[in-house]
Amino acid sequence: MTSPPLRAPEALLFDLGRVLIDIDFNRAIAAWAPYSALPPDVLHQCFKHDLQYDRHERGEISAQQYFDHLAASLQLDASTEQIEAGWNAIFVGEITPTRQWVESLKGVLPCHAFTNTNASHMACWSQAFPRVVSALDRIFASHQLGLRKPERAAFDRVCSLIGKDAGSILFFDDLIDNVQAAQDAGLQAVWVRSPDDVAAAFQALGYARPPAQD
Repeated sequence: MTSPPLRAPEALLFDLGRVLIDIDFNRAIAAWAPYSALPPDVLHQCFKHDLQYDRHERGEISAQQYFDHLAASLQLDASTEQIEAGWNAIFVGEITPTRQWVESLKGVLPCHAFTNTNASHMACWSQAFPRVVSALDRIFASHQLGLRKPERAAFDRVCSLIGKDAGSILFFDDLIDNVQAAQDAGLQAVWVRSPDDVAAAFQALGYARPPAQD
């Protein structure tokens, strides 16, 4: 994907998963496997980002309703607590180099996040990664907005809440569909495949690499 040269932004907007926090859905599947009647390979195939997954991320259904859906679709003989523990097992750790960039730029530019998430995940990552949360001025969560990426209305709403023109916001996301949707909505956007993509964007804009502190 070829993107136009970046212009000096007036605000920064970051995805969380695989941009500031490393995630791995295989960890959830591994946690559920002992409770499932399905063979491991079939269990992998049956776990999908389906309609109920999207509705959960928009806050249209509760965690209990989504976990009941998982129990049925994955044939889980497990308690709600066991299903939720697997659901929250996806979080691996913070992506420190990118968090350091956010911390170094927070005093220069407003730094926000826009994440497709849900109440259970948000409670988990907020507690597990306090330095990521504190580095951000505001976090826009899909289940609170009632909108999720890559919906155009989601980007329009977040730009309105930030109070900046779309073209003055620089957005970072690991999913190409979200990057394209952001660009279609007028934002500048960077496709993040590793922390190096974040660093390259900021260095291209003339920002100095933050000193390693941890």
